Order: sequence, then structure tokens, then C-alpha cells
Amino acid sequence: MSKDLFEYYNELDDNETPGFVPIDTRQARISRERLSKKLEGEEQLFIDSQDSSRATFEFTYKAARFETWWLLESLNDFYQHQWIADVLRRVKGGKEASVYQCRGGAAVKSPLAAAKVYRPRSLRNLRNDHVYRQGRPELDDNGRVILDGGKLHAIEKKTQFGRELQHQSWVAYEYTSMRQLHAAGADVPEPYHMANNAILMEFIGGPASAAPALNEVSLGWTEARKLFDRVLMNITILLQQDRIHGDLSAYNILYKDGRITLIDFPQVISPKSNHKAYKIFCRDVERVCSYFHQQGIRSDHARLAEDLWTSRGYSLPRLAPEEDE
Repeated sequence: MSKDLFEYYNELDDNETPGFVPIDTRQARISRERLSKKLEGEEQLFIDSQDSSRATFEFTYKAARFETWWLLESLNDFYQHQWIADVLRRVKGGKEASVYQCRGGAAVKSPLAAAKVYRPRSLRNLRNDHVYRQGRPELDDNGRVILDGGKLHAIEKKTQFGRELQHQSWVAYEYTSMRQLHAAGADVPEPYHMANNAILMEFIGGPASAAPALNEVSLGWTEARKLFDRVLMNITILLQQDRIHGDLSAYNILYKDGRITLIDFPQVISPKSNHKAYKIFCRDVERVCSYFHQQGIRSDHARLAEDLWTSRGYSLPRLAPEEDE
């Protein structure tokens, strides 16, 4: 996919409000004309070929054309195996993935589920993801470590197939980490299933909307103190499970009815095998402390990170200040 298509898709994202279709018929016609002009050759044929899959899965959410075929490609397996019955609305859009509120199917015990759908690999805008991949084995679409020499060679050579394998591994790390952490008692959404380019999980929120992120919430001191301790407990559980979130902040913690839920785990790293693990861990702790400082909770993030780290038996590394990301 071309850079022009990436820019066009971003424009669609910027102009859409989750769960609504803000463009009228005339605007839709103009958008289609713009898309036709921007796409050439195989790209146009590829998108046209995806439209035929619409017959297999009709959903309530009114998506733009480009988004529609990607939802069909990513969620059809969930639909066919009765994990979901409908896609109701988009509740979160991002450069890496979007989250959709779905009606749960017969295979899901809840009436609602959240589908996190990753963007096509060529449209994702990840920087420095090698920092998080360092020390992590590659995972296949079943969450198992890839041992096949041919696949590993393709990844090493960064062929198109190799990049697709790395993309799938990125998704698989989120799913397998969520399963592990949920089983260990961490406050994370219960993961239901992984297929193709998406993860289906517990929906945190109500019928009308998803739960807000913690950064959107102002807390009283008593509640802030309780939730701060709860976040630290979750950070400890992650360490116990050989995991560091890698991008933890108030933006990646949901709040509902006085409870928190940690989300977004594709960049998890191991405190044992990533040589930047402690630096990344300290950044997570600092971001959490910064939010709760605004809520009136005082803490020394550097000392706190050191205490949490050493309490798990990890030694403090010698950090080089000039070390690049």
C-alpha cells in the first residue's frame, strides 16, 4: 500500500466519530472519487476483490469503504465461529489498531465484546518497535514460538513474508500476555480469542460507550490512593509473570465504577532478556506516578521503580545516559 493511501486512511479516521458516519452522500461520492484517483494498479484491484466478501458478514457499524473490507477480513472468523454476532460501533481509533464494540455471539458469555483490529501492516506507523522486539522470540498465529528455519530466515532477511510473520507475532504477544496476566489475577480484559489480525476480549464499559481512560478522570484523594496502590499491585504481577508493559500510562488504564483495567500489551518485554528493560520499566512507573501526582498522591518514582525491581530479585543495571533508543 502506498503512502498516499496511508494519508487518505488517516483523513478518514480524523473525520469520523466512533459509531457515527459524519459524511453525507455527496461527501461519500467525493471520497470514492479521491480514493479511485489515489489508488492504481494492483492496489485498486486488491480493494475491489475484498468488497465481494461483504456477503459473508453484514454488520450495523457504518464503516468507510476501506475500513469495511478490513473489518470483514479481520473479523469474519469471529463471526463464522459465533464469537461475535455484530459490530456495533468503533470506540477507539489509533495509529496501530482500532477497537470496536461487538455484540457477543453464542461462544461468548457476555452480551458485549471488544474486538481490537490491527491496521494492515503497511499502514501501521510504529517507531522503534525493535526496542520491544529485542530478546523476544517470534510467535506464530497460535501464539507458539516459531522454530521453523525457513520462517526465521525470512524474518531475518525482512522479506515481505518475514514482515507478515513479525506483524502476526506482534499481535500474538498481546493475546498471549493477556491470557497469562488474566490467569495470574491482573486487572486486564479477559481475552476470548485471536484470529487473523484481531483479538477479541472482554468489553470494559456499557452499552452506550466504552469506559474512559484514567487520564480523562479526576479522582478524590482517597480513591486516587486506592487506585494508585492497585496499579502498583498490577505492575508487581507483571514482573512476577516476567512481563513489563512497556507503554504504561494513564492513557492505557481504563476506569469504571471505581476499578481499573490495564490495556494495550503488544509491546510487552521481559525484564530478563531485554537489555533496556529497566529503563523502560522506570518510564512506565514514572508515567503512572506523574498522573497520580496530579491527583494529589506524592511519590518518588525513581525510588519506587528501584524498590519494585529489586524486590523481584532483579539487579540494577549500569545505564549509559548517552545510549540511544
